[in-house]
Amino acid sequence: MHPHRQAVLCALGAVLAWSTVAAAFKYSLRWLTPVELLLVASLSSLLVLAGVLAVQGRLGHLRRLPARDWLASAGYGFLNPFLYYLVLFEAYRRLPAQVAQPLNYAWPLVLVLLSALWLRQRLRLATLAAMGLSLAGIVLISMQGEAAGSAGSDPAGVALALASTLIWAGYWLANSRDRQDAVLRLSANFACGTLFIALWWLAGSPRALPLPGVLGAAYVGVFEMGLTFVLWLSALRLARNAAQVGGLVYLSPFLSLLFIHWVLGETIRPATVAGLALIVGGVLLNQLAGRRAAP
Repeated sequence: MHPHRQAVLCALGAVLAWSTVAAAFKYSLRWLTPVELLLVASLSSLLVLAGVLAVQGRLGHLRRLPARDWLASAGYGFLNPFLYYLVLFEAYRRLPAQVAQPLNYAWPLVLVLLSALWLRQRLRLATLAAMGLSLAGIVLISMQGEAAGSAGSDPAGVALALASTLIWAGYWLANSRDRQDAVLRLSANFACGTLFIALWWLAGSPRALPLPGVLGAAYVGVFEMGLTFVLWLSALRLARNAAQVGGLVYLSPFLSLLFIHWVLGETIRPATVAGLALIVGGVLLNQLAGRRAAP
């Protein structure tokens, strides 16, 4: 098979998997607390990543990482998976999946804002317009529960969903200068992060976990955190042009709404679709402006 066709298939596989995880989050939270969900998911992801390294003959490289790399991974692992997913899962516990998922998708613009603040750069007019467009979508999605008389307007849940975008953007900004192999680094991050999660779980009230919740959390670990990341990296590596497969990721939040409806039975409101379109439109507008401004 031609490498580019392989790239497209890997990218479509990753997008399809990511499209299912919002429903899996909410389903698993019917049975588990956020920290229980995260513990099982993180362990599952760590096993997948270790398996990938083993197949590649590089599992021993983890043991040979220098102390400074493990120290860096401890910091990265605290942000992701520990802090990011605890905040995100708590947001999903409080909100309908169709509200939490689009709000979390605003992280690319948060990353742009953090980068501008970090580098002390002035934001272009097009970037400000893109942020305004996405902000309108965030407001529309956040307020729709109030209009519908449902739990969708939970202020704490909305705040947590938006806080998750800040944590995720900060994680990627911190990672931007890291030169370690991506799969090796992620494996070390999850090894450290899983330790933090286990300690947090043990400090609470550990219990025997119900099987449906464990299966849902294991699915999250494989298809949100582990295997799908490797598929996406493979797609970018095999593609003639990374932008050609990168654009496929914007299918994911819209496909996700279908799975939320089919699996969870949520009635997808027009405000959700419109708000998500505004958020994604803002992200795309900012990317388009960045390409035109590039020399």
